[in-house]
Parts: sequence; structure tokens; C-alpha cells
Amino acid sequence: MTHAVRRYHVGDRLSEMAIHHGTVYLAGQVPDDATQDIKGQTRQVLAMVDKLLAEAHTDSAHILMAQIFLADMADFAGMNEVWDDWVAPGDAPPRATVQAKLARPEWKIEIVVTAALKV
Repeated sequence: MTHAVRRYHVGDRLSEMAIHHGTVYLAGQVPDDATQDIKGQTRQVLAMVDKLLAEAHTDSAHILMAQIFLADMADFAGMNEVWDDWVAPGDAPPRATVQAKLARPEWKIEIVVTAALKV
């Protein structure tokens, strides 16, 4: 039996989300308003993650892995403050955080998430 890949918000270069075999894959989520500080940008990105996961009929409690890219590790504590408020107690997913040069210099953060569908 072949399981189709379902893609959402498909553009010329990428899809914002794909679902296959009960797993949800999000593209890297970046802030819309890059004038905000790391806390504001992190809140924006996590809200986008929540919105996409809700569209897939799942939520942050079902995240399998999160990859966080920071333009500057000096923002690590500020990002973690917002992250810690967002993650439900007992549902902190495996996570990696690295410093990386992001596609736009005004972006301070990009987050990639893989999640399971609710069963």
C-alpha cells in the first residue's frame, strides 16, 4: 500500500509542511516581524509552529524533535525563556540548538520541527 505525501502551503521553492506515515515535517519557521528582539521573534516562530501543527490536527505535545538555529548564541537565554514558557511540563521534546548564519541578517531564530500525528 502506498501512502501519499501530503504537502501544505506549497510554493515554488518549498512547502511549509508535509505529512507522511503519521509524521509531520515543518519547514524552518522564521519570524514575520524581524524588528523584534529574540523573545519577540521566538514567540512569533512558536506561534507559527502551533498554527501549522493545529492544521495537521496535532500539537506541541507530539513534537518528536526540534532543531533551533540562532544567529547569535548570545540570544540563547532569551530564546530559552520563551521556549520554557511554551513547552508543557513533561512534554519537552528532544532538541538541538546551534548558531548558524540565517538566510536574512535580521532573523535571529529559525526553528524546524518534526511531530507525530495524534492517534
